[in-house]
Amino acid sequence: MQVNMPSIAALLVAASGRLAVTAFSTRSIASKFAARALTARQIASGPMPYDDDKMPIYALGLNIGMQISQQTDFKSLLEEDEIEILMAGFSDIVKGEETVNPMEVLQKYGPSVNALLRERMDGIIERVKKDGKDYIEGFLDCNEEAEKTDSGLVYYCMKEGTGASPVVQDEVEVHYHGTLTDGTVFDSSVDRGATIKFKLGQVIKGWQEGLAMMKEGGKATLVIPPELAYGDAGSGGAVPPGATLKFEVELFKVNP
Repeated sequence: MQVNMPSIAALLVAASGRLAVTAFSTRSIASKFAARALTARQIASGPMPYDDDKMPIYALGLNIGMQISQQTDFKSLLEEDEIEILMAGFSDIVKGEETVNPMEVLQKYGPSVNALLRERMDGIIERVKKDGKDYIEGFLDCNEEAEKTDSGLVYYCMKEGTGASPVVQDEVEVHYHGTLTDGTVFDSSVDRGATIKFKLGQVIKGWQEGLAMMKEGGKATLVIPPELAYGDAGSGGAVPPGATLKFEVELFKVNP
C-alpha cells in the first residue's frame, strides 16, 4: 500500500462555510474542514528520534497524526488527560488489544462525542472572534491613517504605488507576510524568498478588496476579519476557525 504524504504549498485559496464537527457517524469517521490553506511552516530541525531503520515507521505515525490534525485540532479541544484517553483508544485499535466492542462504543457514545466537540468548538470560535474584534479596534487606535471599509476590512497604506490597480479578473504578483493577531506567522512568501502570482478572483474576499485599493509598487497592511477570510471553518492547522488575519502585502505587478 502506498501512503501519500501531505504536500506543502503557499497558495491562498478562497474559502467560506462553517466547520462541521462530526467525530463519528455511520458514513464518516471524521469531518473535514470546509477549506484548507496549505502553508509553508518553519519547523526547527534536530536529531532524528530513532535509528534510520525505525524512522519509516515513525514517519507513518507522523503522517497519520498530520492527517488527523488537519481535520480536527484536538490539542485545542481536549485537555491533556483527555488526549491521553484519546491516544489509549487509538493504541487499543492499532494493537488489537481493545477490551470492548469498538462498534458498540461508537454507536453508544458517538453522538455524545459530536455534541462535546461542537460545544467546545463553538466556545473557541467565539473567543477567537472577540480577540479579532479587539485587535482591529486597537489597530485603528494606533494607526490613525488606517481605514475601515463597509465590509469590515482594515486597510493601511504603508507605501503608495504609482501603477495600475487590479480587478478580480487580473493576475497579480505579490510578496506577503501573514500573521494571526498574536503575531504567529502562518504563511509568508517573504520568508520563502519568492514572490507569488495568482488570479485575484481566486483568493479570499479580504485580499480581493484590499488589493483593489492598491497600485503597482505599493505596500499595505490588510487586517481581515473572519467573514472576509476563512470564516468559522478556519483553514487546516494554520488558521483557527473565526480568526482575524493580518497581512503585509507588496504589489509588484498587475497582469490583465
